[in-house]
Order: sequence, then C-alpha cells, then structure tokens
Amino acid sequence: MQTLSDIRHLALDLDGTLYLGSRCFESTLPFLATLRDLGIGRTFFTNNSSKSTRQYVQHLSALGICCDESDIFSSTLCTIEYLRGEHAEIRRVFVLGTPALRQEFAEAGFAPAGEEPSDEPDAVIVGFDTSLTFDRLGRAAWWITRGKPFIATHPDRVCPTDQPTVLPDCGAICKLLSHATGREPQAVLGKPNPRMLRGIIERHALRPQQLAVVGDRLYTDMLMARAAGAIGVLVLSGETTRRQAEEADPRPNYIVQDVGELAKLLAKSRSREAIQC
Repeated sequence: MQTLSDIRHLALDLDGTLYLGSRCFESTLPFLATLRDLGIGRTFFTNNSSKSTRQYVQHLSALGICCDESDIFSSTLCTIEYLRGEHAEIRRVFVLGTPALRQEFAEAGFAPAGEEPSDEPDAVIVGFDTSLTFDRLGRAAWWITRGKPFIATHPDRVCPTDQPTVLPDCGAICKLLSHATGREPQAVLGKPNPRMLRGIIERHALRPQQLAVVGDRLYTDMLMARAAGAIGVLVLSGETTRRQAEEADPRPNYIVQDVGELAKLLAKSRSREAIQC
C-alpha cells in the first residue's frame, strides 16, 4: 500500500491547487514552507500552455512563491519533448496558441509556418489559446484537413478562474476542430499522459511510489498519477467536489480539503516515521 511516508517529491498542480487565477490560497505558502522543513522536493506542473515557462516563474514570484525555470514543467515542454523524441521530422509548425506559446516553440528550434496557404507546416499544434481568432482557427482546420499531424498540448476542457466567466481550454478548442474536420488529435500531451512524470522520476532518481501528484482534477491529475504508479492526492480547492471524489472509481489515494491539510498529514507521517526509527 502506498503511504504518505513514502513520498520524497511532489508534482504540484498550480491553478485550483496552489492558487485560483490571481489569488493565492492562504494555505499555499505555509504548505511550501513545510515541504522545505521536511526535505520533500517539489516540481510545479501545469497543463496551461497559454503562458511560457518564464511567465510562470514571474506569476509564481508575484504570488510570493520563489522558484526558477527548472522548477516548472508544463504541457508545452512535454509536447516539445514528445516531438523531439518521436517526430524528429517535424520542424515547421502551425501553433494555434498565444504569442507566448508560439515563442516557446520558436525558442525550442521549431520554425513557425502555415500562416499562408503556400507556407506548408509539418504539423498543427493546438494549445490553450486565449488570443484565439476566427482566422487562425480556420487556418488550423485547413491544415488538419490537409492531413497534417494534429497534436494537442493537453486535454483540459476549461481553465479554472476566479472571474465570472468560463474559459474554454485546449480540449474544448480541439473538439471544435475535430467536429469541423472529422479528425481527432493523434496525440494529446500534458496530464493525464504519464510522460508528464517521466522526466521528474528520472531526474530525481525516484521510484514511482516516492512521487505524489497533488491536483484538483480527477480526469487529469489523478488519472496521471495512477497511470504512472505514483500516489494521487486530490485537493478540493479547485474543480472537484467531495461527492465526485468519493464516488470516483478508482478513488484517489488521498482526498484533502486543501494543501494545508496535506501539510499536516505529511508532517504527521514524518513524525511517525521518526518514532519508528
């Protein structure tokens, strides 16, 4: 049985887990301090591909969370690793995403293409595009109907927000494109794809049971944890209700109200571990 005392590193979801939109949860900073005190590592994981790694560092810093680019792993980076590892022939891409997402692909060595009918891309990459325009949506659909590989950075249907609106995310945009073109994405990266955890397990020489995924979504965070053999800790500070969590099949390994409750459980598990030693 996987227990909290086994955990040596946490893969921490961001929106809905540590903060909501521009509001940091009260329990977040004390929780991160507890991790430092206990000697537990952490990597910030996110499916939100609308921001660059650099922007995430800036956003977290503005919330009082100190980190650098090596502490961030996003669905964008997962998609770039996937292309490099399995599709080296793809070098020119039409990216349906924010300027930040397009810039991150450019900085990774992928040439922008597909804006004009004569400028043929090798693939279409779809992310969470908060700058979406009808013209670029139609251009993506055109290249998809031409048989170009159709790759999504992540499957999320909506992005969490503290504002009175609904933010259709990458999964919703892909559904629109699929309905228009008759084609589904051939690859969907990000959570729950276990590729999101492969790098951290190798980088920190972990066994899967020494890694816990902490997040607010059953169909991404918890599904990824189970697929990778890691521990799943569901927080109820974001999308999932307690009833949904308790009725889930399979259930997460742990269900907590927020990361503050998780901090107490981790500290308690370490105290027991010390007593046993």
